[in-house]
Amino acid sequence: MTSKEKLLFRAVCFGHFIIDMFSASGPVLLAFAAGHVMNLSNLQIGFAVSGYQIVGAFSQPFFGYRADRSGGRFLGAGSVAWTVTFLMLSMLGATTGQYPLMVIPFILAALGSGAFHPVGAMYAAEVNKPRAAHYTSLFFLSGQIGAGIGPALIGVLLDRTATNNAAFGASLGPAFADRFVEHGTLSPIGAMALLALPSIIFLLATIPSRLAFIDTHPPILKAERKATPPLATSTIVLLAVVIAMRSLANPGSVAFLPRLFQLKGWTAAEYGVITSLFWLAGGIAGVFFARWAVRWGSRAVINVTLMLGGACMFLLPSAQGAAALVLAAAAGALTGGSHSLIVVMTQRLMRARKGFASGMTLGYIFGMGAFGTLLIGALADRVGVDTAYQIVALVTIVTGLMALRLPVDAILEGSSAASPTPISVEKAEAAA
Repeated sequence: MTSKEKLLFRAVCFGHFIIDMFSASGPVLLAFAAGHVMNLSNLQIGFAVSGYQIVGAFSQPFFGYRADRSGGRFLGAGSVAWTVTFLMLSMLGATTGQYPLMVIPFILAALGSGAFHPVGAMYAAEVNKPRAAHYTSLFFLSGQIGAGIGPALIGVLLDRTATNNAAFGASLGPAFADRFVEHGTLSPIGAMALLALPSIIFLLATIPSRLAFIDTHPPILKAERKATPPLATSTIVLLAVVIAMRSLANPGSVAFLPRLFQLKGWTAAEYGVITSLFWLAGGIAGVFFARWAVRWGSRAVINVTLMLGGACMFLLPSAQGAAALVLAAAAGALTGGSHSLIVVMTQRLMRARKGFASGMTLGYIFGMGAFGTLLIGALADRVGVDTAYQIVALVTIVTGLMALRLPVDAILEGSSAASPTPISVEKAEAAA
């Protein structure tokens, strides 16, 4: 890896850290707004978060297509600025108490996330092609670290501006419980925005220009594109169903993790920390899962981790204190660690269009997670957030069982065999 490639890889990792830090802070901001700034139902929170996820998800293939043609310099840098700006506008709209003024810019902020991820994933996979899964997992780890720090940081900052009248009312007895109105301000999001400026500059300086990108990425010959054998329709359908069901747990369920513990009496700082642990654990686990897939196979890793992750999610609503922190971290790690395995698999299947493949896969994952968030929100209003989480946990366990039917390793080795290097993806990574 050249020094220029190292700088580019660090830039996209830093950009991923920043954009996911702000994206993951969204549910905490909404939960805080619901308790201190304006009235929001679980369904309204679910609509806002799922709308963000849907727009971010379904815009990714388009932005990935553009990145394949231009290199994505302005997509990468501009996406960070876009997301940060529109999240600030959304929180400004929340202070008016008008839901449309809050939710519209909140959802539009997702276009920045949709633009960045295909660009970043494309360059992360190209740093060291034989070890694409490893470097892609590091790229996702940087995003998960940002997603882990963001909710905790914004939670602490928000807590400094918030009243705690509920605690005062509770001390006066049951007659005064929930009688006092809470107040607070969402202005700390503006202070966090200053952290994004170095990332924007770094991305502009390192992502190649359109001419430089075209010069180093000549068109793939049609004969080489046709060398990849087609997959059976049943395999594609099963893969799509497994990814969709997995997305219900991660990222779909995380939108209500702050709400789950807010209803248990936790402060913004506390439910911000537990949300951070969920995201951070998934990123760290992804690095290990990429290594374990080399040894035991991707299918086995996906199967075992989803089943264990579902069990942790089922126990999470009944946990408090340190047990809740441990279970949240375990659930995030086990349900989110297979992220890089899925993305690299589709990149291998569409080697000529890595930006589009990344955007399509990430878009599908987050799109299904968005629909899952909306479903969980509606379900939580009917049966409660605790029961909704346990239903999602059972679906996750079933998904793990379904993953046993996936010919994931055959897919990876088959697509790799079609490439100029006659060695399987997992063997190549082991050799590296």
